[in-house]
Amino acid sequence: MDIKKIILALTVAVSATYAFAQEKAGDSKPAEYEFTVIKEAPVTSIKNQYRSGTCWCFSALSFLESEIIRMKGCNDIDLSEMFVVGKSYHDRGIKYVRLDGALGFSAGSSFGDVLHVVDDYGIVPQSAMSGMNYGTDKPEQSELDAVLEAYIKAVTENPNRKLTTAWLKGYDGIINAYLGEYPTQFEYNGASYTPESFRDWLGINADDYVNLTSFTHHPFYEPFIIEVRDNWRWDSAYNLPIDEFMEVMYNAIDKGFTIAWGSDVSEAGFTRNGLATVPDVDQKPGAGSDQEHWLGKDESAKPQVVTSSSEKTITQEMRQIAYDNKQTTDDHGMHIYGLAQDQDGNKFFIVKNSWGDAGKYNGIWYASDAFVRYKTLNIVVHKDALPKDIKKKLGIK
Repeated sequence: MDIKKIILALTVAVSATYAFAQEKAGDSKPAEYEFTVIKEAPVTSIKNQYRSGTCWCFSALSFLESEIIRMKGCNDIDLSEMFVVGKSYHDRGIKYVRLDGALGFSAGSSFGDVLHVVDDYGIVPQSAMSGMNYGTDKPEQSELDAVLEAYIKAVTENPNRKLTTAWLKGYDGIINAYLGEYPTQFEYNGASYTPESFRDWLGINADDYVNLTSFTHHPFYEPFIIEVRDNWRWDSAYNLPIDEFMEVMYNAIDKGFTIAWGSDVSEAGFTRNGLATVPDVDQKPGAGSDQEHWLGKDESAKPQVVTSSSEKTITQEMRQIAYDNKQTTDDHGMHIYGLAQDQDGNKFFIVKNSWGDAGKYNGIWYASDAFVRYKTLNIVVHKDALPKDIKKKLGIK
């Protein structure tokens, strides 16, 4: 070959290699996740809590709706969130006054609160009580929350030095004005029910459900009261080592159960794009809707994790440190109903949220094993979702 042709060929080859290297170096766009469902249980339609701090109720009722589908096959069930919210506020107001105001008072609460309300008062379908009695199409409850708090604080100050017989009636009157009157009897699919008889017909038994957590400041395999403000009923949770805690979650999904999931979502890895992973970055929460409150309005500044392999390896100690220093708090309740894997075989829990059709997956989030290990505060599952050996360790029959 002519020496000039050799030089020209080498020049072309080097230029092509350099151009390819430059193209790869400049290509910083994160790879897209591709999820394949491993297993999922039926769920009802995605709801929107909008401008209300009632995720605990939306997620717990979604969980119970899946339980009703599992037990009775009622795929069209839609329970009234505001029936539960109103009864919860009623009970909370009474306890707040009894404790002279030494109790957290806000829209936030816990999964156990929902079970208490259903057990004590029953439940009604959405068709019997929508709870939207204040002129908007979606829940906007900042005014209701502010009015209730101001009222109950005024009562607690006890200006007469003796509580009147009218304060509770007035307090309930505010709740009823905003959420509507509670139905004492209603029709559903051609039959007549009370809230209590409807609960019994649905087959919901609060004693069938267990609350679980995983922290080291209390002994494992014993229950303790999780020390967060929203746990105002002071419900206890069984304490498991994190590996056994995760074993319960995987076993639940494998056996066809779903999970009420309490987590911290004020994390850079919990994105508006439907992902929950554990990158090593910080983020400040925003304001506005419940979604904006935790995730902010600007998603562009939040870095995206490309693969699960770039996440932290989570330990029991890391969980405890994050809880002790307030990096893990009881931000948000959601509903886990399935398991998926990405293109690299990494496991992700499939999560139903209550922010409408938000995100890339229209209201569904994919939470990595690492995120769930690190940022789960507690879960509620049916007791039969527990592996037999763990059930025995906890003394649950």
